[in-house]
Amino acid sequence: MSIPLTFSLRRAILFAMENYTVPKLPAKNIEVEVPASKSLLNRALILAAFTEGDVFLRSGEFGTDTHDMLRCLSALGIRCEVRPDGILVHDCKKMAEKAKLNVGSAGTVARFLTAVLAFRGGEYEFSASEQMSGRPMDFLAHFVPLGVRFEYGNAPLHFPFRMRSPGITASSIETETNVSTQFASGILLAAAVGNAPFTLTLRGQRTQSDYIRMTQETIRRFGGNCEERGNAVEVTPVEKAPAFFEVEPDLSGACYFYALSLLLRVKVLVKGVTRQSVQGDIRFLDLLAERGAILTQTEEGLAADGTFVRSFKGFDVKMTDFSDQTLTVAALAPFADTDSILRGVAHIRRQECDRIEAAVSNLNALGVPASATEDSIMISPAPIRGGTVKTFRDHRVAMAFSLIGAKCGNVSLDDASCVSKTFGSYFKILEKLASK
Repeated sequence: MSIPLTFSLRRAILFAMENYTVPKLPAKNIEVEVPASKSLLNRALILAAFTEGDVFLRSGEFGTDTHDMLRCLSALGIRCEVRPDGILVHDCKKMAEKAKLNVGSAGTVARFLTAVLAFRGGEYEFSASEQMSGRPMDFLAHFVPLGVRFEYGNAPLHFPFRMRSPGITASSIETETNVSTQFASGILLAAAVGNAPFTLTLRGQRTQSDYIRMTQETIRRFGGNCEERGNAVEVTPVEKAPAFFEVEPDLSGACYFYALSLLLRVKVLVKGVTRQSVQGDIRFLDLLAERGAILTQTEEGLAADGTFVRSFKGFDVKMTDFSDQTLTVAALAPFADTDSILRGVAHIRRQECDRIEAAVSNLNALGVPASATEDSIMISPAPIRGGTVKTFRDHRVAMAFSLIGAKCGNVSLDDASCVSKTFGSYFKILEKLASK
């Protein structure tokens, strides 16, 4: 028996509040839709907004990160029309060269938009949420030798700040990838909406990141080009945007439901997902397949069938290139037969919260032995004793640890409304699943 669910909400739903008890789910097959990929949608919005022509971005539901992008684009004079099935971005003949922009808590807006505007030139006042203001913007230092000036309100290389740029005319730049690949993606996008070919040289341990590859593929789909030459990427700008662009469902959001195929021993179908997704989190499905889940592509979407799984081994995996699923794997690990170690995730200490600390402290609070090094998490199987999960206002902590509650019951979240960042209807869907 399947449980069909359809959600085409256009706004994030602040459904769950403080001390929200996650519903325990029945062992019934699941069929769901998830929002549009925030990563793809916000990349597409940048390319559509700063190139010629009207562009319709067909997508599903989207969260506050995309609303933050839309608000900033509006402040620049770019008109984006939200429709039931997507967003129409109108051609902007002349955009503001001076504006006040609040990026909220959206890392994609913070990195992508600042890079694009630094390249284009102008005077902009940037502000952000308290959470985002605590996250460093190290790559801004790369722009100073190119003539861009910054005045910081609190700490250097942090929001809020004023940026004055004459426009960047350099033909190349270097950037590190260790802390965040969004910096590199922001520069690639800026180059793609520029006026001349540009070369970005990538340094560090994540030069082959799937998010950087996603950015390159999105640029190609818009009509620009990216050529890799070693660790250098040569970008040819987009001349005219396509009239239509399809945004994939969010693999990051889909993985929470796919994880239930192992936890509940059920079949999970997420509509619109394909095995050919450009999103790096598709690798999470390989972890499920290695543990007995059967993956099947259907006309409606990709299914993961855990019906025949009776037990599964622990995880020993390098999570660097699909690190958004580190917490999801951490939530599965207590139910494995053997110990787990999740490696290569030092950079997630500097995201919405210190996600390594969030994983260890919450697992310990639920009775699960867990510890960490600077870049890894070790977890041993153990019975769940129930309790309250501290989300640290991080949507990924809330959704990942909800899986333990969906399996065992008796798990609460201190604040579950933070899922509105990317998946506002998430807990509405869990409630529907629980009631069937």
